[in-house]
Amino acid sequence: MRWLAALLLMALPAVAAEEVVADLSQSRVGINATFNGSEILVFGAVRRNYPVSPAGELGVVITVAGPSTPVIVRKKNRKAGIWVNTEAVEVDQAPSFYQIVTTAPLDTLVSATEDLRHRITIDRAIRSVGAPAGIGNAADFTEALIRIRTEDGLYAVQEGGVTIQKDTLFRANVALPANLTEGNYTTRIFLTREGAVVSRHTTTIHVSKVGLERFLYLLAHERPLIYGLLSLAIAIAAGWGASTLFRYIRG
Repeated sequence: MRWLAALLLMALPAVAAEEVVADLSQSRVGINATFNGSEILVFGAVRRNYPVSPAGELGVVITVAGPSTPVIVRKKNRKAGIWVNTEAVEVDQAPSFYQIVTTAPLDTLVSATEDLRHRITIDRAIRSVGAPAGIGNAADFTEALIRIRTEDGLYAVQEGGVTIQKDTLFRANVALPANLTEGNYTTRIFLTREGAVVSRHTTTIHVSKVGLERFLYLLAHERPLIYGLLSLAIAIAAGWGASTLFRYIRG
């Protein structure tokens, strides 16, 4: 009766046949003075309603995106022996952090149509509507942004970083660098077959400062006058203490 189950499965939508169930080893990351990065384990399973798997090789794509903000990208040229900013393009939205982890080469798992729909690749995750009329190479500015953030460890593609066992269980490690931005990091897990996304799951990693760093951050943003006076008092006390110590050593 295996052929009958396969026939029934083919008559049903792929979304109804498979569903991704996933979780994270930790959903909160705290940043303090000694924070030098973290690693999140993403794990899950494929839940099927029928005993026969659909046709096509199963693929898993995991994306982790930090908070998106506008970014101004400037181009420098040398004039009269001095490097100066000559052109600038504002990228409407760019994630502060973006990492992709897959079971295989990304272009074999996701078609261009699905990439456009779900904005999976780094290029699609960055939204740049337009540029000033006088700039004809606006795409170069987006490429420069991707290159800079890749060199800083903020953008990365790790193909083959997801392992699958028995076509059902999967897991992957996502490395978070030390230079993280506070905010919610959206984690998406896609199941793919033959270039099509058949199921997806979304969860969130909360990244925030903790301890003294959190106190100073809130004080600077919510009570700037008090923060300024406190900084001034500390600077005066440090200067007075250093002067006293110097006179003691000389005397």
